[in-house]
Amino acid sequence: MERFFKLQEHHTDVKTEITAGITTFLSMAYILAVNPAMLADAGMNSGGVFTATAISAAVGTLIMAFFTNYPVALASGMGLNAYFTYSVCIPLAEQGIEDPWKIALAAVFVEGLIFILLTLCRFREKLINDVPKNLKYGITVGIGLFITLIGLSNAGIVIASSSTLVDLGSVPSAPFALAFLGFLVICILHHYKVICPILWGILVTWGVGMLAQKIGWYTVNPNVGQYSVFPDFNSSGFIPEKPALFAFDFGFITKNFIQFAVIVFSFLFVELFDTVGGLIGIADKADLLDEDGKLPQASRALMADAVGTVAGACLGTSTVTAYMESCAGVGQGGRTGLTAVTTAVFFMLALFFSPVFIAIPGFATAPALIFVGWLMMNSIKKMSFEGDPADSIGGFIAMIMMPFTYSIANGIMFGILSWVILKLCSGKMKDIPAVMWVSSLLFILRIITMIF
Repeated sequence: MERFFKLQEHHTDVKTEITAGITTFLSMAYILAVNPAMLADAGMNSGGVFTATAISAAVGTLIMAFFTNYPVALASGMGLNAYFTYSVCIPLAEQGIEDPWKIALAAVFVEGLIFILLTLCRFREKLINDVPKNLKYGITVGIGLFITLIGLSNAGIVIASSSTLVDLGSVPSAPFALAFLGFLVICILHHYKVICPILWGILVTWGVGMLAQKIGWYTVNPNVGQYSVFPDFNSSGFIPEKPALFAFDFGFITKNFIQFAVIVFSFLFVELFDTVGGLIGIADKADLLDEDGKLPQASRALMADAVGTVAGACLGTSTVTAYMESCAGVGQGGRTGLTAVTTAVFFMLALFFSPVFIAIPGFATAPALIFVGWLMMNSIKKMSFEGDPADSIGGFIAMIMMPFTYSIANGIMFGILSWVILKLCSGKMKDIPAVMWVSSLLFILRIITMIF
C-alpha cells in the first residue's frame, strides 16, 4: 500500500487516508438522495437511478484513485443532473416524446466518448484556456442560481403564478418551513466548520419531517407529490434495484441531429468547466499543484472523469464529474488515492441501503440544492463588470438566462453568442478563438431550428 500510494512521500498514513475517505463520502452522500429524486422528474425509476448513482460514483472514483493517485471523488454532478432533467427531458416530454431520458442518456454517453477523444489529443486543456474567464464564471453562477430555483420550487417556497410568474408559497406548510429550517441548519453548521454540514442538514430536516408526519402537520398525498418520509422496507429490502443498463435511444438523432448535437455540446460545455474547476480547487487545497500552478497528470484526471461519465451513462445516470466535496477529505489530511478508494468502498456499501436514501423527501434535499447554489454563486466575485463589454455582458447574459429561462443550455447559448457578437461589433474579430466560432455556429443552427 505504501509502495503504490506513496503515503510517506505525501506526508500521510493509512489511518489518516481512511478517515479522510469516510469524510469525503459523508460530505457528498447527499447525491444518493438528490440524484434519484431529480432524475425521477425526468421519468426514470428512482431505485434504479440510486443504484446507478452509487455504482458509477464508485467506478469513477476508483479510476481516479488508481490512475492518478489523487484524493478526488467523482459522482453524478449537481447542475448536470438539473440540465439532464429540466433542460433536456422535460422539454422533450412536452414535445410528446416518450422516455426522453433515454435520449438524454445517449447524449451523456456520446459526451463521454468525445471527452475521451479530446483528452487523448490533449485538446481539452486548450479548450478550457480559450474560453473567456467571465463566461466560465458566469456559467458557474448561472448554474448556481438555477439549482437554487429548483430547490426553492421543490420545497414550495417559490411557486408559479399566472399574474407575477413566480410567487411565495404557503409559509405555514410543512415543506416550506422545514426546507427553510434545513437551509439555516446547514448554514450554521458551515459557519462553525462542522464536518458534512450538507448531510447533517438533510438528516435534521428529514428527522423533523418524520415528526411532522406523525403529528399530522405533514400529510401524505401522492396526488400533490407528498409521499411518506418513512423508509419502506418491502420484500426487496436492502437488495439494490436494477439500473437502466444501456438504455440509449439513438433513433432521435436521425431526425433531430442539430437538436441532439446542441444537447451533447451543452453537456460537454457545462461539465468541462465543472470538472476542471473542481480539480484545480481540490488540487490547490491538497497542495498538488506544481510550481507553475499547473496540475500534474491533469490529462489522467480528466480521462478518469471521461471514463466515469461513459460508465455512468451505461448504468443509467447523468454525467459523472469530480466533486468539490473532496475538499472535506483533503481537509482531514487526505493526500493520495487511498482516500478515494475508501470513498468508493462506502459508495458500494450504500447500495444496500437504498430504501433509506430514497425515502428522503424533496423538502429535505431542497436545502442542499439551495446551499450548493450559494456556493456556486461565490464565483461572481471573480467576474469583472468593467473593461471589455463582450466579457462582462457575455458572462452576465449566461448568468441570468439560466434561471430566468429555466435552461442551462439557453444560458450557455446566449452567453457565447453575445460575447462573439460584441467582439465583432467592437472590431476585435482577431480575439475570437476557434472554439468560440465553432460554438457560435452550432448555437446559430440551433436557433434556426427553433424558429423554423
